[in-house]
Amino acid sequence: MTATRQIRPLRIGLTGGIASGKSTVADLFSELGAAVIDTDVIAREVVAPGQPAIDEIRERFGEQMIDATGNLDRAAMRKVIFADDDARTDLEAILHPRIGAETRRQADAAGGDYQLIVVPLLVGSPLVQFVDRVLVVDCQKDTQIKRLLERDTESVEQAERILAAQASREERLAIADDVVNNDHSLDHVRDQVIDLNRKYQRLTQPSPEFRQ
Repeated sequence: MTATRQIRPLRIGLTGGIASGKSTVADLFSELGAAVIDTDVIAREVVAPGQPAIDEIRERFGEQMIDATGNLDRAAMRKVIFADDDARTDLEAILHPRIGAETRRQADAAGGDYQLIVVPLLVGSPLVQFVDRVLVVDCQKDTQIKRLLERDTESVEQAERILAAQASREERLAIADDVVNNDHSLDHVRDQVIDLNRKYQRLTQPSPEFRQ
């Protein structure tokens, strides 16, 4: 009797620095039918009012990190963790195990030929072992700073601190199997995503090697 082997979806870890355009790229893949699991969305869910993580954050960082509605005050937390490495490490210890467990659960449930798992801090994360390939959304540092200032960053100095607290561009590119350049137009990004979608679909076709 010949044993059967179940083929799971190809898992693509989508990463990139802050303000590099990860959400834009993920949305374009979603439009093409790819399953997308976004750890930023999961991170917001695990700190919702009533969740254990929000109580641990309150205990570690104080009531000033919680707004009047009981939600995490993200702007206040951002100022703290990007100015204090120990504070950032403590926050990661509260959030990352919960985010990792929920990411794995959602990936197992999502199905599809291939999945995009969006992990901003993939460099050094245990989730890098969970994915089959790494796709990096890349752009120049000046582009990131410009986008941060257009969003909610208060100064160039704060933007520089945020970038310095993350993995470097070189570290991200060192683990990349594929790269999307996002220094130019949306059409340029879309063309790259369309090409990668074809590539990932080819990679999911039956072959003598089965992923397990």
